[in-house]
This record gives sequence, C-alpha cells and structure tokens, in this order.
Amino acid sequence: MRAVFPDFRLGTELATSFTATLTERCGDAVERIPTPQRLADWLAVSGLAVDSCTAAQLDLARELRESIHAAATAAARREPLPATAVRIINDRSLAGRASAVLTPDGTRAWRLGPDSPVEDALGVIAADAIAILSGERDGKLALCASPTCQAAFFDTSQSRTRRWCDMNTCGNRQKKARFNAKQRTQQ
Repeated sequence: MRAVFPDFRLGTELATSFTATLTERCGDAVERIPTPQRLADWLAVSGLAVDSCTAAQLDLARELRESIHAAATAAARREPLPATAVRIINDRSLAGRASAVLTPDGTRAWRLGPDSPVEDALGVIAADAIAILSGERDGKLALCASPTCQAAFFDTSQSRTRRWCDMNTCGNRQKKARFNAKQRTQQ
C-alpha cells in the first residue's frame, strides 16, 4: 500500500515555496517532504527533476529550508539575518552547479549536472533565496497572518499588502474563523 502524503503548497517563488514544505510551524506542523522520494517529487514539480535522493540529501534540503525560513522571517521583521542561516544558504548556493537554459518557448529552465543533481537543485533554490533576501527581486518578504502558520512568503502583489501565505488555505481558514466567531456573538 502506498503512503499518502499531504499535497504540496506550490507558490510562484521557488525559495518560499520550498519553505512551505513544512507548514503550520506554530501549530500542528505538517512535514510535506518526510522521505527522500517525497523531496524528489517536490523537486520534479518545481522544475528541478532528479532521478533519486538519499536520506543525507534530504537532511541537507531540510537544513536549507529551515535556513531560508529563518532568514526570510528575520528579513520580514526587519531584523538582522541569522549568521548560521546565511552561511548555510551561501554554502548550498556555492555547492550547486546547475546551468540556466533557455527553452524553445522562451522560458528559463535548469539543467542539473549528472554527478550531484540534488545538490545542484538545492543550489538553484539557495540562489533564488539570495535574490529575494538581497532585495534583487521586486517584492516584499512578509509573514502569514495565520497564528498557526507564520510562513514567510514573497509578496509580489501591486500593493504589497498580502496577509496570507496562501489565500486558499490560511486566508480562508482565518476568514471562516472570524465568520464563525461573529455568528456565535450574534446568537
């Protein structure tokens, strides 16, 4: 029987989507990459397909994920970036040897090397995090307003006033809770 895993939360930004492989960080945390194969699945749906992944590579990926989350949280709060997180993000970026390639339809794709494709994929994610954290990309880092989530996300909306990491999950959950509370007070 095949194990059933929670769906991935895929956003438009690679680095913050990667941090969403652990959700509900301030509540009942949901690990969305509990196995090496599940990391390989996430990489594939994110355009960074690899043939396989080891437990050690999963550990490297989780360490990168938590470092990106820590740095993005600090940046959203306008606090200094944690030195350890910066070191890990930089180390993963330097270890990756992926190449950007132009597809026939004019979009960018990534070509991972044959020797260390998982490390190459992590390098792409780390480089994306660096672009976001350094202010190179147009947008604003923010934290989800859900008290159980608090996910860091990259707000590229025109007004830069998004409150939720994902309107379909956290936003709807919070709106429903407010509605139910209002209904109880009116009874």
